[in-house]
Amino acid sequence: FTEPRENSGLHYGTNSVYLRKVVSYWKNQFNWKKQAEVLNTYPQFKTKIQGIDIHFVHVKSPRLPKSQSAKPLLMVRSWPGSFYGFYKIIPLLTDPASHGLSDEHIFEVIHPSIPGYGFSEAPHRKDFNSVSAASIFYELMLRLGFNEFYAQGGDWGWLICTNLDQIAPNQMKGLHLNLMELLTCSPSCWAAIFQGSLVSRMRMFPFLKKGLYRVLLESGYAHIQATKPDTVVKFSSFSSCGLNQSPVGLAAYIFFMKFSSWTDLRFQNLEDGGLERKYNLDDLLTNIMIYWVSGCMVSSMHFYKEHLQKGIGTQKQEKLTVQVPTGIASFPNEIMHTPQAWAQKKCTNIVSFHFMPRGGHFTALEEPELLAKDILQFVWKVEKE
Repeated sequence: FTEPRENSGLHYGTNSVYLRKVVSYWKNQFNWKKQAEVLNTYPQFKTKIQGIDIHFVHVKSPRLPKSQSAKPLLMVRSWPGSFYGFYKIIPLLTDPASHGLSDEHIFEVIHPSIPGYGFSEAPHRKDFNSVSAASIFYELMLRLGFNEFYAQGGDWGWLICTNLDQIAPNQMKGLHLNLMELLTCSPSCWAAIFQGSLVSRMRMFPFLKKGLYRVLLESGYAHIQATKPDTVVKFSSFSSCGLNQSPVGLAAYIFFMKFSSWTDLRFQNLEDGGLERKYNLDDLLTNIMIYWVSGCMVSSMHFYKEHLQKGIGTQKQEKLTVQVPTGIASFPNEIMHTPQAWAQKKCTNIVSFHFMPRGGHFTALEEPELLAKDILQFVWKVEKE
């Protein structure tokens, strides 16, 4: 453990003072067997699609009225989360009435892990990108018997789900996103901001601080993973521990560098990264354990390399629009804010765009009720029309 500088919080990276406490809890109190039972709460399956074993969670409603049919909902997330990140929101969507939510619409949730993540097999070939993943997930939904479905995505999930709409626009009834990035921006985009809401302008400006600086501050990992992922995992040292050789190194990289600052950038001022203000250690360590026991750290990083190696804005699908009804939940502490005026450049049929009162990047784990309510109201609008 490298001793941190005084009062440095997480500004230099992982703070070893709190990391020692986490490691002690992990060794002496964390019960992996108990958490494995939690993981097995929901049915999990594997199926081979395009030569790759795909792991997915498939949860049906436990209380479906006879007059109602469940709406299939494909949910997609990615690094550094895992399928466990949806476990708190699944019951709110499959059994909303039992959790104080409207049951006018009830969902059947299908959550596959991206190839190379968790217990999904890693791709065997180069150039496996978001379009490749979308193609596999589309085939999965058809294999499960769903000719129409909704999709929800965050992180890489937003891109995979928008690609899925481009592949199968007639099958996707609606798309809900809690993260969206406009990969290219023209001068007209900047002018459009000033015609939008005050909240959008407040989240965007001053742009050098809230936009450019924050992206630079939080995107170093992406540059590394998109260029030399194998070298990073196998040979580099984070917190004096290699990611592929030590679970502590893995925890330091994911725990502090992402779950802290991507939940709230202000948490980097705190020695403990504010982690236990929003999460509990069992949930965070369960996520780490999925990466560790599956050995997927290398293959999960490859997704960055495959997607970004050809450059941003150079691929055909990036120039295509999304035309299905779209809902966007804009959380204040997300890595990047995309104003509605920008989002409309990509998604031409936005029926719902809401500024959420709190929450960051890991909303399904951090604020499951807020996200569930926004999904429910979005589907209500789509079905009403």
